[in-house]
Amino acid sequence: MKALLFSSVLCALVSVSVLFVSSCAKKPVDDGPAIRPVRAQQVFASGGSRTRAFSGAAQAGVESKLSFKVSGTIERKAVKVGQTVQRGQLIAELDPGDYQLRVEDAEAALTRARAEERNADASYERVRGLYENRNASKQDLDAARAGYESAAAAVESGLKQLELAKRQLGYTRLTAPINGSVASVDVELNENVMAGQTIALLTSESDLEVEIAVPGVLIGDVREGDAARVRFDALPGRDIAATVTEVGVAATGMRTTFPVTVTLDEPHEAVRSGMAAEVFLDFASDAAAAQFLVPSVAVGEDAQGRFVFVVEPAGEPGLATVRRRGVTIGSIINEGIEIHHGLEDGEFVVTAGVTKIVDGQTVKFEATE
Repeated sequence: MKALLFSSVLCALVSVSVLFVSSCAKKPVDDGPAIRPVRAQQVFASGGSRTRAFSGAAQAGVESKLSFKVSGTIERKAVKVGQTVQRGQLIAELDPGDYQLRVEDAEAALTRARAEERNADASYERVRGLYENRNASKQDLDAARAGYESAAAAVESGLKQLELAKRQLGYTRLTAPINGSVASVDVELNENVMAGQTIALLTSESDLEVEIAVPGVLIGDVREGDAARVRFDALPGRDIAATVTEVGVAATGMRTTFPVTVTLDEPHEAVRSGMAAEVFLDFASDAAAAQFLVPSVAVGEDAQGRFVFVVEPAGEPGLATVRRRGVTIGSIINEGIEIHHGLEDGEFVVTAGVTKIVDGQTVKFEATE
């Protein structure tokens, strides 16, 4: 009995010892709050101007849709797509047969009118002589004069009809109004065409231009004569000087953008109509305020307004303190958000982890470009 009691007491003591040792081994160590890492970017004032890019496409400054002034059948095509032509060079020709007949008919009508005029003139001179000798009445003289004047008017009309017929005959030949290149030919031989129907498209590459759409908030800062730069996808890394030549005064269609045209200052053989392009325009901002550009994720907003976190390096390497800074923003562009007020030149602004930190918090600081 005593042996059993001793064994029970011994087991209890061993259990208590094990629990004491286990509890001591598992006691947590308080290392303090975790230090959150953040990334920050150093910002510098960019002055009072900014550059905006707008997409567009090159187009010929002069683009002519050539057509005949008369109807007819295509008898000849004298050019091909891509061909360079000079002013006055033949583009296409209609069958002139019908119009030649009209010229001949007008010539015959004019010959007949002139014969009638001569006859009326002789009759008038004869009646006037009789009237002077009192052998014809005043009524006879007036009738003779009217006949002569009518015949003279018929001759004048015949001359104009002949001129019109010759012009229509000349309209059967379509020539280039300017020096340029043939962009398209829209008809085939023996095809019947109507007056005004497009036969070919002629472009002049001497004055290439690019049309862009500028938002209403910026159109007021665009002026005719402003300098611009144009970059074509087909010519990477090469900027071409250009000038604003047209500024729209009304939005087009249902859009809120305004058309603006820039013309290349000098022709470039490598640039062709239809090439995709980007146009860069410089816009002046508030010159009294320094302009800082930060990534959009760096700017937060709450009930107190918009803010950023500025990094203040601490004494220990790699550690810093973040300070909340209220800011005034400007335009939102592709590269980020403009800051007008609230930052100083050379400060570091938190660009990652903004939503996980608070004012005065110590963080691990990593600078980015």
